[in-house]
Amino acid sequence: MNIIYPDLENKTILLTGATRGIGRAIALSLAAQKANVVFNYRKHSELVTSLVQEIEQLDGKATALEFDINDSEKYKAELDSYMKENGPIEGLINNAGISKDSLVMRLKEDDLSNILDTNLKSAIMLTSYLSRNFLKAKNVSVVNVSSVVGLMGNVSQTAYAASKAGLIGFTKSFAKELASRNIRCNAIAPGFIETDMTSELTDKAKEEYFGHIPLKRFGSVEEVSNLVNFLLSNASAYITGEVIKIDGGLYI
Repeated sequence: MNIIYPDLENKTILLTGATRGIGRAIALSLAAQKANVVFNYRKHSELVTSLVQEIEQLDGKATALEFDINDSEKYKAELDSYMKENGPIEGLINNAGISKDSLVMRLKEDDLSNILDTNLKSAIMLTSYLSRNFLKAKNVSVVNVSSVVGLMGNVSQTAYAASKAGLIGFTKSFAKELASRNIRCNAIAPGFIETDMTSELTDKAKEEYFGHIPLKRFGSVEEVSNLVNFLLSNASAYITGEVIKIDGGLYI
């Protein structure tokens, strides 16, 4: 079920990490809201072309910009050009992220740097860059995609958990700093969501995970996108600085 929020129609929202998984579901859900969906890609592919087509088929407006979120000079140039022609960004979803599991004793410095740069540093710097732009817009909402792992930790995911926990601290600080300008910022903390990655798990692994989830199932990407739409819309106008878990009760 996709709840329609009228105030999201024609709202310009930037989404990182949109070409697959949770990001793609969010992009298509925003398209159903008839929003202007701006997303980035590092290298053009069929995934980019098909996403633009699907967004437009759902009566949304799609703009694909070529930049890596770790390349600040590039994204500043691309977004400056876009905003000069189309007006300010009115919503931001920091969804892009990577993970490389490793026991802490085997953690490599390069892997740690890549995870922190992509999952945390890029989100902070991109949001910081857009802050002045947000002052020109109305009812701005930022949604950071963290993880339940950032709240509870997980074996072999020290770097990933640290990056997602950092994103939560950033969310709360940014929310406090910009609240007086009616700019909101919240984080979501998904648990095990049904994606290409989880579909590759063995039945035995799935059973083990299910044993820790009270609802006894993985979440769907559509359930996550519904939550994101709510936080972007004025339906959540009095919510800021929150971390909302969507994990089937895993954290209970």
